[in-house]
Amino acid sequence: MDAFIQFFTSADVTLSNKLLEVMYILIGLVSVYTGVRNAKDSTNEKRVGSAVFWIVLGVLFIFGKWIPAAATGALLFVMVIPAIAGQVDKGKEGAPTTEEMQGNFEHIGMKIFAPAICIGLFALLFALFTKISSLVGMTFGVLVGAVLLLAFNRKNSPKVFLDDCRRMLDVVGPLSMLPTLLAGLGAVFTAAGVGDVISQLVSGIIPSGNAIVGVIVYAVGMALFTMIMGNAFAAITVMTVGIGAPFVLALGADPTIIGGLALTCGYCGTLMTPMAANFNIVPVAILDMKDNYGVIKKQVPIAIFMLVVQIVIMILFGL
Repeated sequence: MDAFIQFFTSADVTLSNKLLEVMYILIGLVSVYTGVRNAKDSTNEKRVGSAVFWIVLGVLFIFGKWIPAAATGALLFVMVIPAIAGQVDKGKEGAPTTEEMQGNFEHIGMKIFAPAICIGLFALLFALFTKISSLVGMTFGVLVGAVLLLAFNRKNSPKVFLDDCRRMLDVVGPLSMLPTLLAGLGAVFTAAGVGDVISQLVSGIIPSGNAIVGVIVYAVGMALFTMIMGNAFAAITVMTVGIGAPFVLALGADPTIIGGLALTCGYCGTLMTPMAANFNIVPVAILDMKDNYGVIKKQVPIAIFMLVVQIVIMILFGL
């Protein structure tokens, strides 16, 4: 507890980091709430496993910064057991009826998109005009969105927001952790020197001094590695160290154009992989689609086309 208080009172910790930790604590509290509600939900046949998963996850979000590494590892081990055993599921408690959803749509209409826009808008504003993390801005956007929803309909009480958060987490399930885990995996890969290994492997493929082939391998590699990791931000560090820097940028290519488009080449990979759960698997769960890969199948042709277009632009304007 002393370390917890010291963190928030220390002058050496920036306001951005303090607010970021508050954001994680709020996420943790929502996760704990989800676990407690699942434990009490008689309609959830797997309520014990669901409760363990969400409560432990919430504890890690709230106290993770101050829990010893060994204890964190033990809690992670406990957390994944229900997920591996298939004991994390959703109940039917509190689900809105079709009549309720239709009534809300008729009452609110297209204004429902305003709260969603707030999330991205405030993340952008915080990133451009403050020294505070854009993640904090995103959280602020969520709060503003909640105020708008309350203005749209007085029935949107804090309990309604919590229950809807709980239902969303229940629908997504353990997959909600995939983006966080993949981001961590990218950091591990970079620290482990995977980029240097890739550089050694690719050196026998790319002709010396041929920037065009380097761009093609870099772009395609970004898409493929993103498909493996599910996260273009995690992939770009490894691929830039391994391919982009030694085989493209070192030959005089424009780093702004090459770097920016390399990231969007990674996004093409995002469209083609189930590892990008928040883009390709979560919509399947929310919309209750019969084909688990239906979203990906529709996106693959567009992703391949855009990958080719971006490679051409990189060659024409970046070299």
